[in-house]
Amino acid sequence: MLTENELQLTADVLVIGGGPAAAWAAWAAASQGVKVIIADKGFLGTSGAAAASGNGVMAPSPENWDKVASERYRAGKDLANLRWIERVIEKTWLSLPLVEKWGYRFPKENGESVRQSYYGPEYMRVMRKNLLRSGVQILDQSPALELLLAEDGSVAGARGIQRQYRRFYTVRAGAVVLANGGCAFLSKALGCNTNTGDGMLMAVEAGGELSSMEASNHYAISTAFNATVTRGVPFGWASYTDEAGNELGGYINGRRDPAFLPNALMKGSVYARLDRATPEVKAVIEKSHFIAFLPYKKASIDPYTERVPVTLILEGTVRGTGGIRIIDDSCATKVPGLYAAGDAASREFLAGLASGGGGPNAAWAISTGQWAGEGAAKFAKGLGARPNERIARASGQMGMGSARHSSTSDTFDHEAIVRGVQAQMFPLEKNYLRSEQKLLDSLAKLETLWQQAQGHPKQDNVRDIEFSRRAAALTAVARWAYFSALHRTETRSEHIRVDYPHTDPNQRYYQATGGLDKLWVRRDWITDAPVTSPLQTTPSTPAISKL
Repeated sequence: MLTENELQLTADVLVIGGGPAAAWAAWAAASQGVKVIIADKGFLGTSGAAAASGNGVMAPSPENWDKVASERYRAGKDLANLRWIERVIEKTWLSLPLVEKWGYRFPKENGESVRQSYYGPEYMRVMRKNLLRSGVQILDQSPALELLLAEDGSVAGARGIQRQYRRFYTVRAGAVVLANGGCAFLSKALGCNTNTGDGMLMAVEAGGELSSMEASNHYAISTAFNATVTRGVPFGWASYTDEAGNELGGYINGRRDPAFLPNALMKGSVYARLDRATPEVKAVIEKSHFIAFLPYKKASIDPYTERVPVTLILEGTVRGTGGIRIIDDSCATKVPGLYAAGDAASREFLAGLASGGGGPNAAWAISTGQWAGEGAAKFAKGLGARPNERIARASGQMGMGSARHSSTSDTFDHEAIVRGVQAQMFPLEKNYLRSEQKLLDSLAKLETLWQQAQGHPKQDNVRDIEFSRRAAALTAVARWAYFSALHRTETRSEHIRVDYPHTDPNQRYYQATGGLDKLWVRRDWITDAPVTSPLQTTPSTPAISKL
């Protein structure tokens, strides 16, 4: 049962989330001299994808900025924005020395720090310590449930629950940053089960928009046993075989073919052996991607000589592109006072409809976190005196209990709804290789789940409240993803339509979407001419991140 002692707090800026983007946003806002509270679903520093492992960072030295920016732009297939890519690279390059100043130790080469990757647990430990030193108040184990809106439609804070104290909390704030991750649909991808689309649902309920949700179907390779660790780099040196041991190929011009594994897995079991790795490569990948080798060690398997079954795990928008639509350089959203950063925000400017992968996404978190935090602080300051005395209302609608939005007296089972969403989102046959008929079939099933989620959720304890809301968010994100996929009638990057197998140069737009009961899409045409500078290519072998 919940206690009756609801926690009431005020701040200039509230940051929702607990990963790198949230930490950078909170620090950047606090650096502007405002009071900041950060509310994390888990324990800030250990929750989320970044804290679970090491990660590369797109932070090339200045002499390589043009080359890296050009490669990233090309990967976006004319939907990325070169100006944004350049500002992300520059901001990240300038920011990493701060992490070192705060206590993180990057490796040294010839006496110089190599700031191209980080060890997640230590990185986030340093970030948490720096937030406390900066005066930021941290609310751990405090998932936010809904935003508060002032009478003029601007954001006025948020409301959530504190698990350990079994109570609600309210933070009244002049501005809010949503940095609470993307949505991996509870696929158990390492560190991603806190990424359940809560921010997207909160933003839309408040009047915000999403963008590029058709690029929400990123899958990552993993061993089929202990199928949680999604680190693809070691598999860049794998040989692939079927059940009988027949070679399957999987490479084009020395590079792993991204279409190979999904198509092979739809035909049968696939096995991998890392026998293409040289002794030098082994030494580096075992150090930089150590967590990818834990399943082998637990099972006493030598991955270089023994075959292991592999699978693909859905990472959704965590490594995909879709998210909350940002409308300017400060990462503001359509809702006044509401900002988005990291995986919660659409990454289309950085990646088009392609995955940013590890390094670009890490840079996106560092840069957008700071821009959002600075923007939120500026907005809060502009409200003048007593902004937290504004009349405010809660904006949550779905999965919030009988007093909100419910049009039926039926109760709903949040676990059954989650299973229903996963049944539509996990299968490669539905989400990787899309077609109009399959999308329509899935949308019909998701609509049924959406109607069920409008019933009365079980509300006996904090877990019931949190999980009911989570089920609604997962259903909402799945509907937006497939509705957007239905309306982009081409194949482009991660969005594959078998009934429209080619990229259409006339479909050069970002697709906005939103709506709760009634979904909508809008084409935001890109008016800038495509950049036609010479393509600079990466080496034919996969890059190895260094720690």
